[in-house]
Amino acid sequence: MNFGLLDIIWFIFILSALFPMLQRQALQKQRLRILHRLERRRGTRVIVLIHRQEALSFLGVPIFRFIDINDSEEVLRAIRLTPDDMPIDLVLHTPGGLVLATEQIASAIKRHPGKVTVFVPHYAMSGGTLLALAADEIVMDENAVLGPVDPQLGEYPAASLVKVVREKDRNRVEDRTLILADVAEKAIGQMRSFVQELLEDKMPEEKARELAALLSEGTWTHDYPIKCGDLKRMGLKVSNQMPPEIYALMRLYPQSGQRRPSVQYIPVPYDHEGGPNDRGK
Repeated sequence: MNFGLLDIIWFIFILSALFPMLQRQALQKQRLRILHRLERRRGTRVIVLIHRQEALSFLGVPIFRFIDINDSEEVLRAIRLTPDDMPIDLVLHTPGGLVLATEQIASAIKRHPGKVTVFVPHYAMSGGTLLALAADEIVMDENAVLGPVDPQLGEYPAASLVKVVREKDRNRVEDRTLILADVAEKAIGQMRSFVQELLEDKMPEEKARELAALLSEGTWTHDYPIKCGDLKRMGLKVSNQMPPEIYALMRLYPQSGQRRPSVQYIPVPYDHEGGPNDRGK
């Protein structure tokens, strides 16, 4: 059978169109295989909430992914499908997201009768931290971090808006700023109350109130990294016993392939002499 140049071009075009789809299907099968293995080993329902946002773009315009209503619908559906006596493992990698969606998920986590464990292999900031606080146990990589949950109004931290209005002569503050400060004060109060509700069964009431204020009232900047040791000193149940399947799962949620990798290494364990050990050969 003879192929002309046009036939070859069409073949290459069809192959290039099909390859990403086949690649996605293969990746999805690998993910499900690890999820099944982890569920069988731990006897749990595993739910994954991973937002790879750092390198996503469309026509050069960054695309930022975060917890939204679609996420809350899917997570709530997964929790409803889980028997009351079955524990849930939630794998988190997220910068945060919508307060409404996050609080829906956090409330569902807290109400689930079985044990809920949140795994944070790298980071779970803002709304992700709320989900971690709702769980019975937090398992983090020793270098992973959570973050403050202080409300943000557009580009401004709510706590800063309240502080500006309190410290300045109100007669010299614009009406719009006064309105924003009023909304900000309400947002802080609502978040403080919700965090306290999440913590009330994990520590004494006074301690829960203090921690809720610390996390929600603008003590730090919104991107401040709260480490494992900090969380333990706050009285939260945190461990570093991360199952190896979690790390393997994260490898299957890669960044967009449109950019050249900025980190590269030989992905095998090394012995103390600086070379790959037998397991990595």
